[in-house]
Amino acid sequence: MDAGDPAGDAAGEPAAGDTAGDPAGGECVPMGRDPLLFLQTLQTLWSTQELGQLREEAQRGFAALEDPLAALLDMLDSSRGWRGKGPSLEAWVTRDLKRCLQAQLCPGPARGSPGLKQLQARAVKLLAESPPGLIEPLVSIFQLQDADRSPLLAQVHRLHQEGKFKEAIVLGAKLRLQADLDVEKMCLPLLLQDKADLVERYVDGFPDLQRRLLALMDSWCQPGFDIRVVARRYPQTTLRLERLSPRALGRQVLRLLEQHGLDPDLCPNVITQQRLAALRYLCYKRLVERSVSRESWAEHVQGLVGQDQWLQEQLLQLLTSHDNTALVAQCALDLLLPEERLPASVAAELRQLRIQERTAEAPPEDGKDDHYQLPIPREHLHFLASWEDLARHQEELLQPGQVVGMDLEWRPSFGAGGRPRASLMQVAVEGRVFLLDLPRLSSPAGGQAAQAFFRLVSRLLADPSITKLGYGLAGDLRSLGASCPALAQAEKQLRGSVDLLQVHRQMRAADRPAPGVDGAAGPRGLSLLVQQVLGKPLDKVQQLSNWDRRPLCEGQLVYAAADVYCLLEVYWALCREPARFHLSGDLARSLRRGERAGPGELPPLQKASTSPQQVPAGEDAAPEVPARAFRVVCDSMLQGLARRLRCLGIDVLVLATGEDHRRAAEKRKAIIRLKAQEGFSVGRRARRRTSIQQPPGLDPVAPKEPGSGFVTRAGPPAPEHRSTGGPVREPLGPARSHPTELSVARQEGRVILTSGLPYHKLRAQVGAGRCLSVDCSLKARQQATAVIRHFNVRVTHSDIFSRCQACNCHQYLKVSKDVMKQLVWLSGHPEGPSGTGDEAAQIEDERETGSAPEEAPGGCTYEPSCRWLEEEDLQSRVPATLGDGTRLQLSGVPAGVLRRPGLRHFYCCTGCGKVFWEGSHLGRVAENFREVLEGVPGSREPSRAPSPASSPS
Repeated sequence: MDAGDPAGDAAGEPAAGDTAGDPAGGECVPMGRDPLLFLQTLQTLWSTQELGQLREEAQRGFAALEDPLAALLDMLDSSRGWRGKGPSLEAWVTRDLKRCLQAQLCPGPARGSPGLKQLQARAVKLLAESPPGLIEPLVSIFQLQDADRSPLLAQVHRLHQEGKFKEAIVLGAKLRLQADLDVEKMCLPLLLQDKADLVERYVDGFPDLQRRLLALMDSWCQPGFDIRVVARRYPQTTLRLERLSPRALGRQVLRLLEQHGLDPDLCPNVITQQRLAALRYLCYKRLVERSVSRESWAEHVQGLVGQDQWLQEQLLQLLTSHDNTALVAQCALDLLLPEERLPASVAAELRQLRIQERTAEAPPEDGKDDHYQLPIPREHLHFLASWEDLARHQEELLQPGQVVGMDLEWRPSFGAGGRPRASLMQVAVEGRVFLLDLPRLSSPAGGQAAQAFFRLVSRLLADPSITKLGYGLAGDLRSLGASCPALAQAEKQLRGSVDLLQVHRQMRAADRPAPGVDGAAGPRGLSLLVQQVLGKPLDKVQQLSNWDRRPLCEGQLVYAAADVYCLLEVYWALCREPARFHLSGDLARSLRRGERAGPGELPPLQKASTSPQQVPAGEDAAPEVPARAFRVVCDSMLQGLARRLRCLGIDVLVLATGEDHRRAAEKRKAIIRLKAQEGFSVGRRARRRTSIQQPPGLDPVAPKEPGSGFVTRAGPPAPEHRSTGGPVREPLGPARSHPTELSVARQEGRVILTSGLPYHKLRAQVGAGRCLSVDCSLKARQQATAVIRHFNVRVTHSDIFSRCQACNCHQYLKVSKDVMKQLVWLSGHPEGPSGTGDEAAQIEDERETGSAPEEAPGGCTYEPSCRWLEEEDLQSRVPATLGDGTRLQLSGVPAGVLRRPGLRHFYCCTGCGKVFWEGSHLGRVAENFREVLEGVPGSREPSRAPSPASSPS
């Protein structure tokens, strides 16, 4: 600050560079030599929000101070404003001094000097009162990680004794004192408070502590353990014991075992409980469903039980609880169980089995007529295990224009360690099945067989003329990529596919059962689809067999072939009679229009027919609608779909949570009448609102009552509330209200997206093609793809992020990086999320919410047509608030983003204040909706359009 500046005069003290004392002109004493005087001058600049001058003055003052570290401690001792969680000048000064020391802009003490030790002792006392965001700067400034550990440990223990468990563990981690602290004492209360993520960060990088933590958590999973006994040690602490059930704890332990690569023997109780759950599952499959072979069942059970006496007792209880004595005796015979441990009736049956050498179950041939049978001769099954085998059948596998079924098999795993490697890949073409031996074909990775296998699979997946069928195809391709690293991108290579799992969901969405199938207990998954379409379910007896064993038995070969060939027969049946299975339209023709369908997306089948309940848009394809002209309103239950559509630039309103459709309509009419009586020009506003451009082919329906338009509301738009059960406020252009689907659809020409009973109520009240029933069994991304295809919406790269996902607003303000830094610092978040006082957020990855596209496919960057943020746009800087009252959400901007080289601008939503910046999100969105952007409808080429900054995930 220059001498004579009014701010300096207002502080009552001379500014830096002025002389103090005798007005006649005495000795010039730099103001910076008095730390309290220095603080007063900084306070003046802090109050005027002059961040640039504040930083310059701080830098000059630190350089003039004889001992900047001692001066900082004097400042902190003289004030208490920094002890809270809000922004404070003292906290800002502390962080800025850390920056100056790192940049060597002011002198610092030598490491290990006597003066530093005295300062460290003072700093340690301040740590107990410091908010989490201030701990790291103090540790860095005073080199506390190298200080005498005794006072540091005493400070941590004092916090713990005072019940400040979170503060104690954060301070211990910042000072790297984990090895000197009792891990059980530090972590136990936080586990009881359901703060396992903080505990995981505390032991990160300390394998011995990780093992001890897992041993502690495992001890809580032993049979009969009561967690309430441990909780009584902390009577004054709010605990969340409902999150600490043995099952929930077991999942956490297994996850940590896999994450840290630790020995499962560290957690015997969790592993035993996992094996018991597997035993129950296997006994159910064998004794109730009878869907697993004797050999496979005995092999799995023996591997799980081993020599564990407790598990042996549990197995006996499971077996003897079943009332089929003959079947239980057969199981006992397969497991070689001693007679003396069996009930008398089972033991007698077992003796008879041994004497008569008979079995308790019918021969496999007797059940053939009850299940789907492979319709091709046995000699048309080919087991491929070498590059010569692949070369011999390559032409048959890669025949252009054919339909191919694909499936995988792997050995079942009932223990820790994640999903095992795939063992067998099945590929079916008309009249033939090929079984590819993955262990032999994929190793060694550089071998001739492996290279031939990878090339063949890549060509098969990438050829859009070959229709690939699967049931849960995306999951199979991910497993294939995990088992064969050379095929890690298999899911992205896929072109021209139909996932029959999605088709099956469409069939189940109908309000009536499938032909000839009882909806009660019975087959599930693909077996159920085969029964619904072909009349008989699959025989799943070999599903849980050992697929790593070589050679595979005859039953395994036939099962694997039937499991993949049935996909072809189901597909052909659906193509022949789509209406019989509630699938309108020509499946084959739809498929040809959707050559680029991805494995996780709705198959092209759904494009022409999403459900028999839906109001069709006409026999021919609907007129093409630009994304920004397409407007919809949907249920609160479809918020995930709403966010995905907004992400693509579509105007989406959401009905308020819990509001009944008819009651909401009545409520809106009453509000409109009330406002009209108060002098609001409702009709004029409604007419102006309905004059907005409508999507082609979607003419608005005139309201039934005159003047039943929208009621606008003065003041700033309210942010959308996403809390469970809370209200959802949506923008209606510049204003917001609680709309109803019917009234919004009529007044603004919006299409209604709904499901279930509301669909039946609404479709009769709107025009044809203006109400769509959404399949709620699909993921939000799949729903969005289906909606876009159904209404022939044209989405370009420039549409992505043209609308805020959170609040639906389509207006942004561009903010330079320097201005954003100032706003963040002034709001008390100079270190990103750590400045909020949330210690857990200090270790968060910089790619969290708010990070956005770095570069989309095609090299696109985000350059929306929006104006720069100007000073008059801000109502205040602390907190940063726009003129209409919208507060900028600066707490979501990580420190690493502010330091990221090459980042040019930030973008602020004027509706909810969310901050966006260029990151990686655009590329992910463009990839997720690749087939919509590039190939539907028509064969569009992706445009090199702006890619907005990220939006919340």
